[in-house]
Amino acid sequence: MRYRILGATEAYDDQGAPLSVGGQRLRALLAALALQANRTATVGTLIEEVWAGDPPADAPAALQALVGRLRRAVGKDAVVSAPGGYRLA
Repeated sequence: MRYRILGATEAYDDQGAPLSVGGQRLRALLAALALQANRTATVGTLIEEVWAGDPPADAPAALQALVGRLRRAVGKDAVVSAPGGYRLA
C-alpha cells in the first residue's frame, strides 16, 4: 500500500493501482493517518484534523464510521485500531 498526501490525497494498492478514497473527509482522515507514519493518531487529533475545528455533535461515533469507510476503500487491514486511536499498517 502506498499513499500520496501532497496535492491530491491518493492511495495505491501493492500493484500500484489507484484506489478510490472517496470524499473530502475520507481523504482528510487518510492524510492525517499518513502524517503519523507508524504512530497512533489519537481520536482527538483525528477529529480536529478531519473536521477542522468544527466537529459534529457525536464526533467519536462519526470518526468511527469514517474509519469503517476508509477500511472499505483501502482494505480492512490497512487501518489498525490502537489504544486511544488509529494508525496505518
